[in-house]
Amino acid sequence: MNKPYKIAVIDYRMSNMFSIKNALTVLGFDVEITSDYSTIVSCDGAILPGVGSFPEAMKHIKELKLDVSINDFIASGKPFLGICLGFQLLFNKSNEIKDTFGLGILSGEVKSFSALNDKVRVPHVGWNNIIRKPNFDIKGASDPLENINYEDYFYFVHSCYVKPSNDIDIFTTT
Repeated sequence: MNKPYKIAVIDYRMSNMFSIKNALTVLGFDVEITSDYSTIVSCDGAILPGVGSFPEAMKHIKELKLDVSINDFIASGKPFLGICLGFQLLFNKSNEIKDTFGLGILSGEVKSFSALNDKVRVPHVGWNNIIRKPNFDIKGASDPLENINYEDYFYFVHSCYVKPSNDIDIFTTT
């Protein structure tokens, strides 16, 4: 029998890490919630979950020196997933609550929906379908959304959106 794929769920003292761990365990993965550098970089994959505010999350990441762990893990080329705030933290900066520098792994920034238009309800909560950007070049990789029906709806709860520095990095919108 093959050894289960080991995934680190990165613990930065806030987030939905236990929900992520439970879901992955049900799917048969070996999962460890951790802030330990050695454990994170030794895993086959890593997830940066997210619930909370960008400034508070970055404060915890810096205090725990997880910025080094995350950068080193991503540099290894192994699969890494940022979920919600965990994805946003990968960008250069955010203006949520106050201007805060992020991890700078992805070029761009996180912006509040309320800055777009004062009539936009924040947080945005509800069901939306995604719109795939036509002719997106995934550089020879397999299409991660090949099994997604674009009439399907996805549930969103968010107050911010990401704005990559280069529009070519946008795969879908909603």
